[in-house]
Formats: sequence, structure tokens, C-alpha cells
Amino acid sequence: MTPQQTENTMIAIDFHTHAFPDGLAKRAMESLQKNCPFKAVGDGTIAGLLKAMDAADVDVSVICTIATKVGQVEGIVKWCEEIRTDRIDPLPSVHPDEPDAVKWIHRFANDGFVGIKLHPMYQDFAFDDPRLDPIWDALSKTGLLIASHCGRDIAFPEDDDRGSPKRIRSVIERFPNLRLVCTHMGGWRSWDLAEQYLVGQNVYLETSFSLTELSPERATDIIRRHNPKHVLFGTDWPWNLPTKEVELLNRLGLSDAEKNAILYNNAAKLLGY
Repeated sequence: MTPQQTENTMIAIDFHTHAFPDGLAKRAMESLQKNCPFKAVGDGTIAGLLKAMDAADVDVSVICTIATKVGQVEGIVKWCEEIRTDRIDPLPSVHPDEPDAVKWIHRFANDGFVGIKLHPMYQDFAFDDPRLDPIWDALSKTGLLIASHCGRDIAFPEDDDRGSPKRIRSVIERFPNLRLVCTHMGGWRSWDLAEQYLVGQNVYLETSFSLTELSPERATDIIRRHNPKHVLFGTDWPWNLPTKEVELLNRLGLSDAEKNAILYNNAAKLLGY
């Protein structure tokens, strides 16, 4: 079933969430929490995510998986297939060093997934590393979107620039047909670089963990200079509550039409609703 908007209800799609199989969620969250100064607000389960979605009137969440090791992709794809519903739209992941990475990308497309998730730090690659060129080429040819972590990451050193906006810009210049979703407004705690290299480019910006640090004036300015039709609502649950992120979005100086595009319309188009 495809979510439908009504005159009195603004439906929301959360384009950036994480969850784990029930048997792994507790252990995964404990491990992630050790390296993160932010306290998680959720338990990392699908049930917990759905509860948070209901509290914020979020109708659909995109779950971003991350293959942190070679050999994990088959299990990730199987789980993604199991959890797909009208409310959960998962993105599988493939490790850049997976021998059959390109074949997996074509399988994702054939299986009806809309895209994949990548994370330069957790998957140990620089965004502009030439070894990813076959992956970028396959993603361009299949039309799958890529949701990638952008900017710094709280669990890694401050000078770790593997996901920097400058590196991302060099890739989109070489692969202009990539459908790229740049999380954290193009670069977490690297927003000066995001404005320099990504704002106004042919990418989508996603809002998670950015509206808490950017001033409302700066966030509104970035969104409008980039194009509100190329901005997506995201929370990074279980690290942020959708209720809080919706509230922060509503504080910006955006029109109802702009907010509606960010909360629902842009994501719905990407997801094929």
C-alpha cells in the first residue's frame, strides 16, 4: 500500500533510520553506544522504530543498513526482504571490497530495492577512492540511489575526511548520473564545505543531525539555495526522535509547501510512490 496524503494530514517519510534484527539489536546498540557520546533514544528494533514513527505521524521509514565487512551482504539482503512492508523501505548495503559488488548492485535493482547505503568510515573507504569506480558506474547504470554518510562522524577522529563534501563533489563530477542522497545536509560538522562543494549540485540533502546544530536561519538559507525539492527529512533513529526532528523543521522559515516537499513529496518521488 502506498501512503496517501489528505488535505488535513501531512504525511512524513523518514529517509534515514537504522535498525537491526531482534536477536542482534541489543548487542549492536551496546557496541555502537561505546563509541558514541550521544545517548541513543531507541532500542534499534523494528518495533521500537514503528513506535517512534507513530508518535511523530511518520508513515514510512527508510532503514539504512551498512555492510561493515566482506561477506555480510547476503544476510543483509535476506533481512531487508523480510522486513519490507508498506511502512518500512530498507536499503541494502554492499562492502566496497566485496568481490561481486557490481553483481550485487544489479541484484538489488532486480529485486526491487530503490538504492543502497554506504558509509566511508564504517566501510573503510574514501569517497573518491578509484576502487569504487565500478560501483559508481553500476549504480549510475541501474539508476539505484545511494544514501551515504557525509562529513565527519562522531565515532572517528575529527580529521577523518573520507566522507568530505570535496571528495563527494569529485565523484559526482565524474559520474553525473549518480542519484546521491547526502546525509546530514551534505556534511556533518562540515557544513562550510558542504555549502562550497554540494549546495546547488545535482544531489539530495537529508536533514538528520543537522537542524540540532545549524541555526534556523542558516538551515533555511541552505535549503532554499540548494532547492527545497532536493531536500529530504531524516532523523538517524535510534539516535534522534522523529518528534524532535519534525519540531526542528517546523521552526525553520519555510512555507507549508516547502515543508511538505521535504517531509513527504521528495522522498515519495525517489521511492516510487
